[in-house]
Amino acid sequence: MSKEQLNIIEKFYSAFADLDAARMTECYHDAIVFEDPAFGVLQGEAAKNMWRMLCKSQKGKDFRVIASNIEYTPQGGKAHWEAFYTFSSTGRKIHNVINATFKIEDGKIINHKDSFNLYNWAKQALGLKGFFLGWTPFFKKQLNKQTLYLLSEFQKKQKSDI
Repeated sequence: MSKEQLNIIEKFYSAFADLDAARMTECYHDAIVFEDPAFGVLQGEAAKNMWRMLCKSQKGKDFRVIASNIEYTPQGGKAHWEAFYTFSSTGRKIHNVINATFKIEDGKIINHKDSFNLYNWAKQALGLKGFFLGWTPFFKKQLNKQTLYLLSEFQKKQKSDI
């Protein structure tokens, strides 16, 4: 792979820091598979729409992202990133620490997996409720259900705005 192709990860995080979903999703292959603890597995436009939704919801707020330790491998690369924001449902401050892995094909990100400690996130986002429930499979299932519902509603609105 050329250095130019590998710069796609840096471009992705630069766009993310600017909350520029259009530039972020340009980095994704049409056959993208994204995975994280909050959404589970998303493919294609659903993965792209997740970033569009996140960027739109955070514009003008206290969101910031810092990417570091971007490294390249023959298959793609990896990165460490940290997100700082206020969780809108509770008004609680979040500092989420994430490690990402990427596979690159045809100069685009075709596989992106974000890993983070969901229990730590739940404690920050939900306080005592997160402390007691955030580690359970039930919590993860409910969170996935809620995030997928929000994404579905966002996608419906996107289609109706066209």
